[in-house]
Amino acid sequence: MRQLLEDAAQRSIAYLEGLDSRPVAPSPEAVAGLAALEEPLPEGPSEPAATLALLDDVGSPATVATAGSRFYGFVIGGSLPVTLAANWLAGAWDQNSALYNVTPATARIEQIALRWLLDLFDLPRKSGGGFVTGATMANFSALAAARHAVIERAGANVEADGLCGTPPISVVVGAEAHPTLFKSLGLLGLGRNPLVRVPVDSQGRMRADALPKLSGPTIVITQAGNVNTGAFDPIGEICEVAHEAGAWVHVDGAFGLWALAVPSMAELTAGIAQADSWATDFHKWLNVPYDSGLALVRDADALRAAMSISAEYLPTESPLRNPSDYTPELSRRARGVEVWAALRSLGRAGIIEMIERSCRHARRFAEGLQSAGYRVLNDVVLNQVLVAFGDADRTLHVIAEIQRDGTGWCGGTVWQGQTAMRISVSSWATTDDDVERSLEAMIRVARKA
Repeated sequence: MRQLLEDAAQRSIAYLEGLDSRPVAPSPEAVAGLAALEEPLPEGPSEPAATLALLDDVGSPATVATAGSRFYGFVIGGSLPVTLAANWLAGAWDQNSALYNVTPATARIEQIALRWLLDLFDLPRKSGGGFVTGATMANFSALAAARHAVIERAGANVEADGLCGTPPISVVVGAEAHPTLFKSLGLLGLGRNPLVRVPVDSQGRMRADALPKLSGPTIVITQAGNVNTGAFDPIGEICEVAHEAGAWVHVDGAFGLWALAVPSMAELTAGIAQADSWATDFHKWLNVPYDSGLALVRDADALRAAMSISAEYLPTESPLRNPSDYTPELSRRARGVEVWAALRSLGRAGIIEMIERSCRHARRFAEGLQSAGYRVLNDVVLNQVLVAFGDADRTLHVIAEIQRDGTGWCGGTVWQGQTAMRISVSSWATTDDDVERSLEAMIRVARKA
C-alpha cells in the first residue's frame, strides 16, 4: 500500500510540475494513444503498480491542462495545493459524510466551513447550507427549498403529496439564465419550458422594469455573474418587487457570488443579501478539486424539509447538523474538508486578493486585445472577456488556431447574436507573465490567421 500511494503522489507531483512547459491542449498523438486502454475486461487480477503506470503513461498526456495557469476556456480554477492535499487526506479517511454520529470529524469540519462562508459573504448567519457536487445541484437543492416554501404557504406539502393537486408555481428567469438552471427546474418537476423569461439589457442583466406582475406561488431566479459577460442582475431591485408580491428570490451565483467577499465590488453585489437562497461553486473561484458546490438557504428549515432523510437504521439524533439533511445525497464524500482547508489557508485577505487578481488579469486581456485592434464585446466588470476577431467564421478559425498553438486555451460562444472567443480567468496560478505570454500568442495567431 505505502509503495503504491507514494508512487501515485510522485506521479501527481510530476504531472503538476510539468504543466507550465507543455501545451494546454493535448497533442493529437496523445489523444490517439488512449486507444491503448481499450482492452477486454481482464479475466484475473493484475499488478496495481502496473495499472497505475498505464493510467499515468497513457492518461496524463491526453489531459487538457485545466489545472495549470493558462486555461481560460471555462470558469475552472486549478486546485490550490492545500486543497489537493486535503482532498488526498480526506480520500484516505474515506468517510461517508452523511451523519454526525458516524463521521463526526468531517461533519464538524463542514459545519465550521459553512459558518466561515456565511461570515465571508455576509449572508444571514442562520442560513442552511448543503455541500453538493456543483452549481447544478446547488441550484436544484436551493430551488427544492423554494418549491417547499411557496407550496407550504399555499397550504400543501409537496414532499409528501407531490406536485399533483398543488397550486402551480410560476418561475421567472432572465433571458440569459444559465442552461444548467433549466436542468435543475426539470428535475424538480417545474419544467424547462413553462417559464416566464424576462428581457435583458445589452450586458445580459435582467431588466427589473420588465418583471411581470407576480402573484401566487412564485420563484424569481436571478444571476450573479453572467456566464458570458460576468454582469450581475439588479438583484436588490428585483428582491424589492418580488418580496412585495410574496415571491421567493434565488441567486444563481456559480462564480459571481464570490464577489460578495470583495469590498471593492460592492456596487456589483448590491442587494444580493436580500434574496432567499443562493448557489455557488467551490471548484471555480475557490480553486478546490472537482466536484464541489454550495446551496445556501435563508430558511434553513425549508432546505431541511426538502432534503432530510430518516430510517430506522440511521442514527440521525445528533447534537450537531447532519450533512445529509441539507443535500440530495445520503452517501457523499467529505468535500467540505478541502473547502475548509482553502478558507483557513487563504483567509479573508487571501480570497479577496485572489479574486481581485483574476479580475485585473481579465481587464489586461481586454485592454491588450483592444489595443491590437480586436473588438471586446462586453464591459469587463468581473473575470469574463468576450472578443471578436471579425465575422463568425474568422473568429471561430482564430479560436481553433489559438487552441492548436497551445500557449493558452479559450473557447467560443455566441452571445446576443455575436460569435466571440470567451476568456475566463479564475485560476489561482495565473500570473502577470501568463497573461502577457497568452496575449502575445493570441495576437500573433490572430494576425497570422
